[in-house]
Order: sequence, then structure tokens, then C-alpha cells
Amino acid sequence: MKLLFIGDIVGRPGRQMVSRHLASLIDRHLIDLVVANAENAAAGFGVTPDVVAELLALGVDVLTTGNHVWDKKESLPLIDQEPRLLRPANYPPGLPGKGWGVFQTSAELPVAIVNLEGRVFMSNLDCPFRAADAILVELRRRTQVVLVDFHAETTSEKGAMAAYLDGRVSAVFGTHTHVQTADERLLPGGTAFISDVGMTGSRDSVIGIRKELSVERFLTQLPVRFEVAKKEPMLCAVVVTVDEATGRAEGIERVQIVDRE
Repeated sequence: MKLLFIGDIVGRPGRQMVSRHLASLIDRHLIDLVVANAENAAAGFGVTPDVVAELLALGVDVLTTGNHVWDKKESLPLIDQEPRLLRPANYPPGLPGKGWGVFQTSAELPVAIVNLEGRVFMSNLDCPFRAADAILVELRRRTQVVLVDFHAETTSEKGAMAAYLDGRVSAVFGTHTHVQTADERLLPGGTAFISDVGMTGSRDSVIGIRKELSVERFLTQLPVRFEVAKKEPMLCAVVVTVDEATGRAEGIERVQIVDRE
């Protein structure tokens, strides 16, 4: 089984890269299921019903998110209504939506996707490690293949999560920092790991935002209104090969495509 995970989609340039390249990636790598982090897909902050519909229509099977999932008020009903749109599972009880789900590949094989958010330099959420434990108790009865999007700031917290879940999930993908790392590997227990998948958006930017606006905020410390950058769009992703019988990862490959216009 081959699974494609696309890193944080940032605004229209990121969505356009998915539109241009997803079909060929699926064909080239014989992909069975596509997952993408979409928390920045609507003008750089949050998601909207139209953006979610667009990405699903392009061939993305499941959308994960992170700390920006609540940024657009129109997304709140959608999070409850669209099972293919996940939000981090370790937010307090009673909030809209779910943090995990079991989905079917094109061959009708079950794959679980779990969305978690880190706490270091982030919000004071419930423990993502214990949240993962509770979810895995439920998932053991349903599928061996489990992918985790761990939306977190620090490589240490991401690495600790991967070590904690090694042998219990098929893959742990770090998201949130928007910079693709070169540490993809298979851990001893059979879990694929990368600290950050990277972003799908403008490379000629500061993590997807127009450079001059980001620089202005750092120089002045004023609340400058950020806008999505458009130049030199790129797509960052990983392809993971998993044994569907055991859930063990057999390979992980980084993908980076840059459109120089």
C-alpha cells in the first residue's frame, strides 16, 4: 500500500500546486490514499467550505489541520458535518469535529488517520501522547495501518512522539513549521517518520507569507496583516509504503516539486 501525505497547503498558490501535480503523483507512485494538511489553505489561515470542497474534488481523500483550524468561523459547522476534515484530537471535549477517522483506499482497505497537536510553544492542550494512547485502543480493532499528523513546533516533541508510537503506528508526519526536513527514516519498530513534511505554497516567501510583511513585523513588532506570497510555488510531500497486513512501514520518500514561473 502506498500513501501520499501533502504538507501544509498555504493559500491559493498551494491549492494550485495540488491541482497541477496531484494526478501525476498518484499515477507515478501508484498512490492508494491521499492525505493533506489544509489548515492554511484559505488565504493562509484556516479552511472554508469552498476550499475543502475544492481539495476533495482534486483527489485528496482526507484533510488534516492544526492550530489554525478555527480561524474561519464558517468552518465550524463544516468540521462537524464533513468526516474527511479532521481537527487535532487533543482539544478539549465538546468541540466540533473529530481528531481521527478510518477511511477506505481505492481497493477498500481501511486506513486510520489521526490528527494531533503539540504543546511546546503552542496552546496548552490535552496531552497528545495520552490522546494517542486512547485512540489506538479503539483503532486496534479496525485496522493495522495508522498515519499520524503531529502538528507541532519543535523537532524534539515530534521526535519524542515518533519514538513513543514506534511499532504502534505506520507513520508519524510532522507538520506546522512549513520547512521540509531531511530526516525521513524508518524507526526500529517499523514506523516511518519525518520531522516536518514541509509546505505547499510559495517558496519565495517566509513560510508562505510575503517576505516584506514578515520582515516588517519582526522589525516593528506591530500587528502587520499577513498576506500569502505567490512567487515560485512548490509542493512538499512524502510517499510512504506500508504493509497492510502488519501496518509496518517499508519505505518513506520525500517529494518536492517547484514550479519556476
